[in-house]
Amino acid sequence: MKWSVAQAKQRLSELLRTSAKEPQTILSRSRAVAVVVNVESFEQFQAWQSARRARTVAEAFDELRTLAASADYAVKVPRRRNRRNAFSRVRG
Repeated sequence: MKWSVAQAKQRLSELLRTSAKEPQTILSRSRAVAVVVNVESFEQFQAWQSARRARTVAEAFDELRTLAASADYAVKVPRRRNRRNAFSRVRG
């Protein structure tokens, strides 16, 4: 359900009761400004968010190395062929 700020102020008890069943959106001038959720949902969200914390590139590569080693996987690197390098020319 969507509530205006004025409705949310006037009917706070009802807002809190209904938030136990589903999230309640509070609008100000037809724009969502807040959502009231039950405590269990909020705690689940916090746990999910902390589990999703950004990994560093080094952590991602460490995980990849571990997965590759556990699967006995080796990366086959193709043999390098000589080719022109546009950056090797010096202009002066």
